[in-house]
Amino acid sequence: MTEHAASAVPADLAQVGHVSGAYGVLGAIRVTPYSDDADSLLKVKTWWLDKPSLRPVQVRTVRMHSGDVVATLVDVQGRDAAEALKGAAVSIPRSEFPALPENEYYWSDLIGMDVVNLQGEALGKVSDMMHNGAQSILRIMPAAGSDSEGKAQERLVPFVDQFVKTVDVAAQKITLDWGLDY
Repeated sequence: MTEHAASAVPADLAQVGHVSGAYGVLGAIRVTPYSDDADSLLKVKTWWLDKPSLRPVQVRTVRMHSGDVVATLVDVQGRDAAEALKGAAVSIPRSEFPALPENEYYWSDLIGMDVVNLQGEALGKVSDMMHNGAQSILRIMPAAGSDSEGKAQERLVPFVDQFVKTVDVAAQKITLDWGLDY
């Protein structure tokens, strides 16, 4: 890869996992994905790692193994080189994510969205997503000045049809059937 090509960092990079360590003795890495199916990690052949500095890496082989992704990278040889990448964030351009069926969303698209209830009351912003084994959970940080007692607390709301009424990606807004006092 030329120096010029390496410096062209895509504007739409999204973190999709992190290197959790080496795998085996030949230089494979183990990546903990931030989604259950790890589709983007399995299909995209150029990842961006931020260790020692942000740079593209070419994926030679990739497969799922016990919930993690195991990959060999073109320029990583031996266990020591793989272990040196432990903790690196793994990102790919959002434009290369596989298309999703209607009414399915990537977590990275939901983070930062405003959240309101059916009454139009602001509940806050999605600060993070997590998975509890049964479903995805929205982690919502309260809107500024929304708590009269000064004890603003985050809300954890299951991302299921019972509570999530609309997701408007263009308007960056999620509407929930969720009261202010829940």
